[in-house]
Amino acid sequence: MKTMTCRDLGGPCALEHRGTTADDVIKAQDRHLKDAVTAGGHAHVDAREEMKGRWRHPKKSLDWYAGVKRAFAELPST
Repeated sequence: MKTMTCRDLGGPCALEHRGTTADDVIKAQDRHLKDAVTAGGHAHVDAREEMKGRWRHPKKSLDWYAGVKRAFAELPST
């Protein structure tokens, strides 16, 4: 298991997401952003829109995705 925060993934807060793969953490971030915005978390709106754009245009987001995968790989397991 490894941990990345919302902020590590481009969001505004320090909520921790844990997963065995970078994809697990990215999916957790996507759920967090959706839930935060739905609950009225205005600070998360910009990050949510960016994440939605990544899902719609994955080829354009490969640099972001590769960076997250690299950062995840460098983290120590807990």
